[in-house]
Amino acid sequence: MPKPSASIPSTLRRIAPYLREHGGRVAVALGLLIVAKIATIGVPLSLKAIVDHLDPRIAMLTVPIALIAGYGLLRLIGTLFGQLRDTVFERVAQRAMRSSGVESFRHLHALSLRFHLERHTGGVGRDISRGTRGVYNLLGWVVFNILPTLVEIGLVTALLLRELDWRYAVVTLATMVVYIAATIWISEWRTAGVRAMNEVESLSNARAVDSLLNYETVKYFGNEEFEARRYDTELRRYEDAAVKTESSLAVLNSAQALVIAAGLTVLMAMAASGVVAHTLTVGDLVLVNTLLLQLSIPLNMLGFTYRQIKQGAIDMERMFALLDERAEVRDAADAQPLRVAGGEVRFENVSFAYDPQRQILHDVDFTIPSGKTLAVVGTTGAGKSTLSRLLFRFYDVSAGRITIDGQDIRDVTQQSLRAAIGIVPQDTVLFNDTIYYNIAYGRPQASREEIEAAARAAHIHDFVMSLPQRYDTQVGERGLKLSGGEKQRVAIARTVLKDPAILVFDEATSALDTRTEKIIQGELAEIARARTTLIIAHRLSTIVDADEIIVLEHGRIVERGTHATLLTREGRYAALWALQQQATRETPAASADASAPVAAN
Repeated sequence: MPKPSASIPSTLRRIAPYLREHGGRVAVALGLLIVAKIATIGVPLSLKAIVDHLDPRIAMLTVPIALIAGYGLLRLIGTLFGQLRDTVFERVAQRAMRSSGVESFRHLHALSLRFHLERHTGGVGRDISRGTRGVYNLLGWVVFNILPTLVEIGLVTALLLRELDWRYAVVTLATMVVYIAATIWISEWRTAGVRAMNEVESLSNARAVDSLLNYETVKYFGNEEFEARRYDTELRRYEDAAVKTESSLAVLNSAQALVIAAGLTVLMAMAASGVVAHTLTVGDLVLVNTLLLQLSIPLNMLGFTYRQIKQGAIDMERMFALLDERAEVRDAADAQPLRVAGGEVRFENVSFAYDPQRQILHDVDFTIPSGKTLAVVGTTGAGKSTLSRLLFRFYDVSAGRITIDGQDIRDVTQQSLRAAIGIVPQDTVLFNDTIYYNIAYGRPQASREEIEAAARAAHIHDFVMSLPQRYDTQVGERGLKLSGGEKQRVAIARTVLKDPAILVFDEATSALDTRTEKIIQGELAEIARARTTLIIAHRLSTIVDADEIIVLEHGRIVERGTHATLLTREGRYAALWALQQQATRETPAASADASAPVAAN
């Protein structure tokens, strides 16, 4: 993944589109901001007028009721309009966070399988979560802190020029410039540490999620302590990075305090000298003091605000890097929906490589006629499962083409292509939700009657109805609360509900015991009737009735024909068949030997 720059201007440009749909709200919020700041700057002016009114050298001593009322009203307006600004803009910030999150989520699903195989899901999830939070935080700090501070600095400078003289404005602006420059310079120096801290946090989270997803494997090998130590190693790195980051914060705070203290001292000395020289009134002194104290509050926050904005930019850089990832498989500009007539599938001289240096398929050529079944067998690594991934267009072929009813799948929309194909995989992974939800996933808009009909077709309805919560039963993480056979039936029901024209069984029963396999094999044959079917098989006994069988070796078709034809040729398929039949005969014998009594010595 490219390392993007955490530039604040570039980050603001990236999130600007999220604001355009709420242009009216943004304009109202800015108007409220200006009114609030004008009222805030008016407070020191009203205080100056009150003090001068009470100075016997200037006016008669009377209680300035109107001025005091105006003072209170200005404070109220400043606070009230500031709160209104926050309320109006909150919808904008929340919508921007939501829009960026949804866009990122959609984009992740649009990226290729290769991308997801090379990433830690937990780390990607953390990047998206942190990035969307960064969008909200950055907008909040810019609109609620940076803009108000800049407006206030401008108003204070103009006020000092009007009420006093140019020297006060120059000292104030010089203090601002030095303060902002020091803040930005030191914060940029700290950025590398903050980025390192984020990277370590994402990695530690990815490791933790990966370990928990493989809970059973951890238990099988008794590696709980090993996993804890590995996680602790990542957390220790995070701890070290966090300590360094916080230590550098002391340098920033000290520099900011020094600049503010120097600027305040100079300005107050100038104002006091003016009062002594009778060129300024006591009210002017109060005005300068109040303005500077009032301005020091956002100035003190400016360093923290910049750090938060910079943090938001850093948080978003990984999310934007994900958004910048180009989808490997994309719809053509003129892609049309797939028109399925009979569902004939053809692989025409297909070659493919995940890596240019390692070819997987070599000139694979076969046809599955409409409504017929073709089985693919071969040793591990022969390229069998790659066929299904290419058919679903998780990858594009390196050479040749794949067609459905004569249409090149690269010329049709991916959504329509995948809607026409159903799969029952070897490793059925279910969502951590109810049985009902997992079956309905095949066609989310289906009615309950259709979902239950699909469950009956997969012979799982009776089992579900025997459970205390029936279809509302939770299946657990990755479906771990169900047995292998139960998960496969849910997968079958899901595919039945989808009602595709083309079916793919990717070693759908190889992980099951022989009895369960035979039962589910019958169910698979039932739903495959009259559908174009591709079976990727490990156990040859499951594909003896296929209309055609092809044997893959090192990505090449070495044999093809029916089961009976291939046996008579006494080639690679016949050798595999003999080997599996021998293993089947030996398994019961071994079981009988194990159960026989041991003779006495």
